[in-house]
Amino acid sequence: MKRLFVIALLALTTLSTFNALAQQADLRRKITVTGTAETEVTPDIIYISISLKEYLKDGNSKKKVDITTLETQLFNAVQKAGIAKENLTINNLSSWSYQTEKRKNPDFLASKQYRLKVADLNKFNLILEGVDAKGITNTYVESYDYSKIESLKKELKVKALLAAKEKAAYMVEALGDKLGNVLDIQDVGDNGGMMVPQYRNYAMKAEMSMDAGAAPEIDFKKIKLSFTVNTVFEIK
Repeated sequence: MKRLFVIALLALTTLSTFNALAQQADLRRKITVTGTAETEVTPDIIYISISLKEYLKDGNSKKKVDITTLETQLFNAVQKAGIAKENLTINNLSSWSYQTEKRKNPDFLASKQYRLKVADLNKFNLILEGVDAKGITNTYVESYDYSKIESLKKELKVKALLAAKEKAAYMVEALGDKLGNVLDIQDVGDNGGMMVPQYRNYAMKAEMSMDAGAAPEIDFKKIKLSFTVNTVFEIK
């Protein structure tokens, strides 16, 4: 008798557990969809490295174009282009030890490397036109950014969410149902983030015999941003 009582109690407990789980189970009909939004923008914050170096006119050690002259040309060109002087800084230089090196080696040529911040590469070309090309050893893009990147990310995520809702709606309505409330949203994030724009790196050296007024051509393409969200909607 005691054994039958235990069996009955276990059966009752199991049934109660089953009923509780059944009540907790989400029996709503759902649809899961993915939404994506993307755009392309042109970087408006570009950091460019410019390297200047003294050189000898016609190989004559007594006719040297010094680093001060080249630096003045660069500074004046930046001002003429309408760029704030704070946007031109020195990265590194060898000219601090100029006097010491000059005593050791009369043929020593000082050099400096600058970092220029621009919003438009056309201005960069204008700047280079104002500097003696033989004194420029190389130029290249260090890094880039977009000033409104954070607000753009938010905008794209909202568009991705709305795209997911639109997709879910026409799929559900095609079956004669209606789309209910959103039950879950997962931010997948960016698909690769900001893609590296393509540009050309031009090294300009004296032996290349470039014209003083010739500026390097830099092909700077747009960067692409893409965001994805996963969503779950109820089907009414």
